[in-house]
Amino acid sequence: MKQPHQEGGPTSIRLAGLSAFPLTPLRDDAVDERAFAGLVERLTAAGVDSITALGSTGSYAYLTPAERARVARIAVEHAGATPVFVGVGDLRTSRVLAHVDSAQEAGAAGVLLAPMTYQPLSDDEVLRLFRAVTEHTDRPVIVYDNPGTTHFTFTTELYARIAELPGIASIKIPGVPTDPTAAREHVAMIRAAIPEHVTIGVSGDAFAATGLNAGCDAWYSVIGGTLPAPALSITRAAQAGRTQEAAVESRRLAPLWELFAELGGSLRVTAAIAEHLGLVPPSCLPLPIQGLTDSQRVQVIDVVTELGLV
Repeated sequence: MKQPHQEGGPTSIRLAGLSAFPLTPLRDDAVDERAFAGLVERLTAAGVDSITALGSTGSYAYLTPAERARVARIAVEHAGATPVFVGVGDLRTSRVLAHVDSAQEAGAAGVLLAPMTYQPLSDDEVLRLFRAVTEHTDRPVIVYDNPGTTHFTFTTELYARIAELPGIASIKIPGVPTDPTAAREHVAMIRAAIPEHVTIGVSGDAFAATGLNAGCDAWYSVIGGTLPAPALSITRAAQAGRTQEAAVESRRLAPLWELFAELGGSLRVTAAIAEHLGLVPPSCLPLPIQGLTDSQRVQVIDVVTELGLV
C-alpha cells in the first residue's frame, strides 16, 4: 500500500539525535494502553528527538498484529509533534508488509525493520526483504541490526547493498569498539560504504557516548525510553562537540550498564526501573519472559538511586 511522497512529509525526516525506545507494558496478558500512552507522553515532554515504538524494548515479537497496530496508533496519538518510528519485523515478508501498512495508517514517520529469523537467512534473502519493504512504502526505513535477538549478523558489504535501496534512511548498528580511536575507524568504515543521506545510529546504551563521539548521528536508546534525562544529557553533549562531557556522563552510569550485562539484558532491568517508578504495572513483561527477582530488583533500585536517576 505504497503512498505518494509528499515534499516535506515524513520521508524528509533526518534520523538523528536521541530516539527513545519505550516498553510496551502488559497487564493480565494484554497491552496496558494507558501506561504505554503515559510513557510516550513522558518522552515527548522530555524533548527526545524521536520515539521508536515496538522495538526489541517494546517486545514487538510477542504481540499480535492487532496489538501492534493499536500500539502504533497510541504512540502517534500521544507523541504530539515528536516523530514516531514503528518496528515492523516478523518472520514472513507478508506479515512485515502488513505491519508496515498498520504503521503507515497510524501516521508513523517511518518504520524500523529487523530481519527476524527461525531458519537462518542469507544476505540475499535479507536484501530482498528490505527491497520488498522499500517498494511497499515511501516512509523512511531504519535497518535494525540486532544480532543478539535476531541471530542474523550484518556485514558492512550488506549495509552498503541495502543502503542503496530508495527509502533507507538509517542503520542502527550494534555497539562500537570501546577504544575511541577504534570506534572512529569503525564508524568511518561504515560511513564510507553507505550514501551520505543514510544516518548511522548506535545502540547498546553502554556504547552510546563512544559511538556518538565517533561520528554516529543517532542513539537508539533502551534507557532513554524510561529515563530520558540522562540519555539526553549524553546526546546533547556529544552533538555540541563536548565529547569529554558525554564520555564522563556515560562512565558515571557504568554501574547501570554493568547491571544490563549482569542481569540478563537491558529489557529486564529497564522494566524493573519502570515498575519501581510506577510508570508501568508490576510484571509488565510478556511471559515467558520473567522479570527480575526481588533481590535483583533491590540491586537495580540501589544503583539507580545512588546515581540520582529516580
